[in-house]
Amino acid sequence: MSRSFTKRGWLLFFAMAAIWGIPYLLIKIAVDSYSPGAIVAGRTLIGAAILLPFAIRSGALRVALKHWKWVLAFGLVEMAGPFFLLGHAEQSLPSGLTGLLVATVPLWATIIALLSGERGALRPTRVAGLVLGFIGVAVIVLVPGLGVSGGGDWLLAAGEVLLVAVMYAIAPFIVARKLNEVPSLGSITLSLLMIGIAYLPIAFMTQHEVPTTEATISLVLLGVICTAIAFILFFALIKEVGPVNAPLFTYINPIVALVAGVIILSEHLGVELLIGAPIVLLGCWLAAMGGKKKEAVLPEPDPTPLG
Repeated sequence: MSRSFTKRGWLLFFAMAAIWGIPYLLIKIAVDSYSPGAIVAGRTLIGAAILLPFAIRSGALRVALKHWKWVLAFGLVEMAGPFFLLGHAEQSLPSGLTGLLVATVPLWATIIALLSGERGALRPTRVAGLVLGFIGVAVIVLVPGLGVSGGGDWLLAAGEVLLVAVMYAIAPFIVARKLNEVPSLGSITLSLLMIGIAYLPIAFMTQHEVPTTEATISLVLLGVICTAIAFILFFALIKEVGPVNAPLFTYINPIVALVAGVIILSEHLGVELLIGAPIVLLGCWLAAMGGKKKEAVLPEPDPTPLG
């Protein structure tokens, strides 16, 4: 059930808003000298190594192993595909824009719900959210002046990030329908471990240069803070404020990503982002929440996009 925010709840809330708002900045730095495949392998294995003791001790890993096929399917659409595509896309796109495009997840989730026959997806507020959200994306992507590198490369990269958003929208349906009885900690830890092991050969085959210290630090931070610690704090936030309030920090993540990109990497912040970003965020809010906070008692929420 929805609960009011305590002081500890607010601290956890803003910690998650920051922690899952900076992965795009760290990916942008890491991809400077790490291949996208190496980033996936490093991030997932670091995260798995930290979460594994917790998953074993709680018994969550044992339960997840019984459903390993669907856990793997979840890992493919939540981690394997998105982490690689984000790394590849950020070779051309600014980190802040990447974070904003990932924030379109609720738009795609609403479309998937509609295609699945959910009548509530046709509520006027949700339809309005879809329209607004995609208008905002069009303003950002089609208006010139983003300052991104190389001709049409950035259009392909933007398409990759939007595909990531689609994958992030699909992943919760796998959890809800096939992994509903599996503890989230077990699903996440086993997914990270399997994807990390699978990407190791790709990492060795694609990593051709000696990584810089800055890129290595960024990769370690991705695995430790943005993956392992983030999920530990996320579980604590759910316990503190409930499953309805906990995911609301995701509406702050894109703002953090944009601000971090501008301040730390001196990324372009033009009129197209200043106009398009609020439209996208408002559209996502309406599409996901129907214009108001959900009142129903929800099951344990599905993992929020890692970024």
